[in-house]
Amino acid sequence: MTTKLMALLLCVGASVGACAEPLTLWYEQPAKKWLEALPVGNGSLGGMIFGGTASERVQFNEQTLWFGSETEMGSYQPFGDVFIEWTPSEATDYRRALDLRDATHRVGYRASGTRFQRETFCSYPDQVLVMRCTADKPGSHLGKIRLTDMHKAKISAAGNKITASGTLTNGLAYEAQLWVLNEGGQVTAGADGITVTGADSVTVLLAAGTAFVNNPLQGWRGEHPHQRITQRLEAASKKPFAQLRDAHVGDYQKLFSRVSLDLGAAPSKLPTDQRLAARKEGKADPALEALLFQYGRYLLIGSSRPGGLPANLQGIWNADLKPAWYSGYTTDINTEMNYWPAEPTALPECAQPLFDWLRNVAFASKRTTDPRVTAKRGWFNYSTINPMGAGSKWGVHKPGSAWLVQHLWEHYAFSGDKDFLRTVAYPALKDVVEFWETELVARPDGKLVSPGGWSPEHGPVEVKGKIVIKEGDRTPRPGVSYDQQIVWDLFSNYIEASEALGVDADYRAKVVAMRAKLLGPQIGKWGQVQEWMEDVDDPQDHHRHTSHLFALHPGRQISPLTTPELAAAAKVTLNARGDKATGWSKAWKINFWARLHDGERTHKVISELFKVSILDNLFDTHPPFQMDGNWGYTSGVTEMLLQSHAGVLHLLPALPPAWPEGSVTGLRARGGFVVDIAWKDGKATRWRIAAAEPREVIVRVNGEIKTVRAEKL
Repeated sequence: MTTKLMALLLCVGASVGACAEPLTLWYEQPAKKWLEALPVGNGSLGGMIFGGTASERVQFNEQTLWFGSETEMGSYQPFGDVFIEWTPSEATDYRRALDLRDATHRVGYRASGTRFQRETFCSYPDQVLVMRCTADKPGSHLGKIRLTDMHKAKISAAGNKITASGTLTNGLAYEAQLWVLNEGGQVTAGADGITVTGADSVTVLLAAGTAFVNNPLQGWRGEHPHQRITQRLEAASKKPFAQLRDAHVGDYQKLFSRVSLDLGAAPSKLPTDQRLAARKEGKADPALEALLFQYGRYLLIGSSRPGGLPANLQGIWNADLKPAWYSGYTTDINTEMNYWPAEPTALPECAQPLFDWLRNVAFASKRTTDPRVTAKRGWFNYSTINPMGAGSKWGVHKPGSAWLVQHLWEHYAFSGDKDFLRTVAYPALKDVVEFWETELVARPDGKLVSPGGWSPEHGPVEVKGKIVIKEGDRTPRPGVSYDQQIVWDLFSNYIEASEALGVDADYRAKVVAMRAKLLGPQIGKWGQVQEWMEDVDDPQDHHRHTSHLFALHPGRQISPLTTPELAAAAKVTLNARGDKATGWSKAWKINFWARLHDGERTHKVISELFKVSILDNLFDTHPPFQMDGNWGYTSGVTEMLLQSHAGVLHLLPALPPAWPEGSVTGLRARGGFVVDIAWKDGKATRWRIAAAEPREVIVRVNGEIKTVRAEKL
């Protein structure tokens, strides 16, 4: 193990303040706008913290606060704000930081000769947001704490508690409660909040919830959240701050500390926004690239935990009453991209909400009366969906369900969990296979094609006798490559699932025969992978979607190792599309180029992502802000370091020259393997492969193929 790797592992588990800055976002000034604030979250409750001195603001969300229903799309809604207004005085020696090691936001500054500190985290074990305000002199806290609401809720204060309780126009009851716990001094409730006078320290507890129930059989509604929220806060208020913090950190680190990444360079001593500005100008900063990788894992832990909804287009963080694209679940890339890092970066628990949502959306889609998305067997839906299965009606998206259930197969492929495969993944895969069995049609030459597909989010139209590619065109067309490739992937996953379980041999044979007849990827007249069945692709088309390369990633139909001609055509397609695009599109291209084993080009796209699409708080922007680009980037870095297909583990398949030395620990590979790698001068120097049950595995490393025996985990 390298010295740098050992230092990083020690840093992950060390006490706060014991290490430098490898896993910290930090700034020398408070946030002035929302996209400079820093996020905390526990999967359902999220806060954006501004870090002010005289006035602190925490804008918060709760993931079930949605307009809409099972028939109306609606949109994800902001909940409210917490404002803390301290007696103002000029602040010096200021610093705000988000430490990814313990998922804690900290603010420190000096004012009037007193050193003030604030620690904020969002606890999954206790289901509350906790802010602790301390000072190095007693009696230093004097100010007012307010709770506001975005939807005209009734707000009342009594004793040390503020409550905001209301009902959305769709009948969804919701409530937030804020409790103020003081040590020394006193707190007094008034009409506009709680006044703190002469307190030594103040702890603020926030909890929020709605009457939403993640179950269509219950009509998506349950009891009013008041009692549930009150019980959470009562329980939390009885625990010392240290106990709350220890439970939060212990729970979080069980997930986050599974993977470490060192890209061979010490972190810059500059604040994060200044580092980012330098990176945008072309200055190398591998440690910032490693930080963004881990930030993606932090954001997934913060917005997708068991028992909740899956991460939406913005994770769980949203300040807009009319968020872009409803802040919903867009299934022609974005929702799927959100979960690409879950399995390979050792966060499978974070995918559980996606699996639960898939079950519910399938149920709701099957009982819909909307003729545009009614299926004879199986199910499909619109391109953008809400938590209850209603769609935006902007575009029917038939292959969306097939793409989504790929995540069920991948969970089995990485974990080897036969019980999950038998009870969850296999029935869902077969359900969608049956839809495509009834949907596919045969051409005169016998090839099976989707009869009315769509390549997101554009298409060829005739204008004055000439074919042009029109933005947003959704004209149904047969044999669209995007549909064909997703169906091939679905059939392949189903076949392997059936074989693994030893069930449905006759139906499996039928699916094998259908897969053999599918129209596969075609190479067009200028050497590209065709986007449509007809060879009408425009080499000047720089559209953000590159959907006709699904077979390259996240599919497995195209590979430089097994289908070199198609891989070469994929390069032609990517070169024509170009590296400049929206943030999430660049993130997908990072994964594409990594699958093509071109580390230098992959890193070039990473540079383009940093230059244009990463904001000061390291959120990705489309624009506007979308979280999928963060998760797509984390996935792409993983693909650069480890790929696993057809029983072969490929170490460092797309290592760029910009990362000549480094190490990674804890990555997961298909087959249930855990992989650590160290490298120098672009070559793997040490590696460790482990599994629950020691067995042999084929490894491709440094241009050679070896058979090694995995160690026992």
